[in-house]
Amino acid sequence: MSYIDIKNLKRVYQMSKEISVEALRGVNFDIKEGEFVSVVGSSGSGKSTLLNILGGLDREYTGHVLIDGTDIKKYNPNFYRRHIVGTVFQQFYLIPSLSVEENILLPMKFTGSKDIDVSKRLEYLLDMVDLKDRRKHLPKELSGGQAQRVAIARALIDAPKIVLADEPTGNLDSKTGEAILTLLKELNRTEGVTVILVTHDKNISKKTDRVITLVDGKNV
Repeated sequence: MSYIDIKNLKRVYQMSKEISVEALRGVNFDIKEGEFVSVVGSSGSGKSTLLNILGGLDREYTGHVLIDGTDIKKYNPNFYRRHIVGTVFQQFYLIPSLSVEENILLPMKFTGSKDIDVSKRLEYLLDMVDLKDRRKHLPKELSGGQAQRVAIARALIDAPKIVLADEPTGNLDSKTGEAILTLLKELNRTEGVTVILVTHDKNISKKTDRVITLVDGKNV
């Protein structure tokens, strides 16, 4: 049984009265719980639009996105974006004035936790991303790979069911990018979290369980 079901997903941007852009034109696919899936496609293929919808940031679409049988539009948006999905971006978006552990814990200040021992969870994630010795460091004191590992830990702090990774290796050199992919695969295995990774790098996509290819707003 599929965990994520996307049915006839369409998204049209109305640029003006006369001009509209079809970003998604009837996307259909499903993902099993715990799968590690990559989404690939050229610029303008609809990858970012798809990720924004899955992340709960864009609700102006038609069709259905079901998570474990529930339409995501039925969720409170804030609850969905914290407890159902966690997102890792190409840009790290760390708060410069906060330490590594403060950045990781930041989501908890806004949403609280769902019966999680926060201190224990923090220690576990710091260990997983190999940053225990950097926990008091500021973002400016980190390498790009370390900053992205902080962002991954932040996305996972509240144990979401799904992690969306938007070009997480895009700003990193190939060796560091490989290390980030290895980390995501390890977290996918140990946490059982479903991972959807958007990438333009075919070498990265080949190492995921399955590849979904978008062309002109449709999966092929």
